[in-house]
Amino acid sequence: MQISSRFTIALHIFVCMDVFKDSFKLTSDFLASSINTNPVVVRKILSQLKKAGLITVARGTGGLSATKDLSEITFYDVYQAIEPIGNEGLFHFHDNPNPDCPVGGNIHALLDDKLKSIQNAMEDEMKKYTMADLHDEMLRLKDEGR
Repeated sequence: MQISSRFTIALHIFVCMDVFKDSFKLTSDFLASSINTNPVVVRKILSQLKKAGLITVARGTGGLSATKDLSEITFYDVYQAIEPIGNEGLFHFHDNPNPDCPVGGNIHALLDDKLKSIQNAMEDEMKKYTMADLHDEMLRLKDEGR
């Protein structure tokens, strides 16, 4: 299990939107240069964030903005926009465990609740951090000359 880099790229985009909003046109090319990735990747992520209602995008003008105050957008919101889990859950269970085997026949009863609890703990932790937290930390880092 690994959350893809699209999640951290989305967080990177939010920080760029905040830091550079008054200084630069926030085009996919500009964002891609900060992230060091292909602009196509950035456009796909922008599309996902827009579809989730987290940002607005003015095509061609580099006009990006958050739809809510940064304190109202959590890591979990971004995660849901970028890495939608669906009904399957965070952990993908192997297909067709052998029901005639004592382990295979009981593996879901053994693991399902535990894996759901782990997923809930991760999601609850993600809900604690907001884009405003990143804003504050970025200001601190800039003040320190980093």
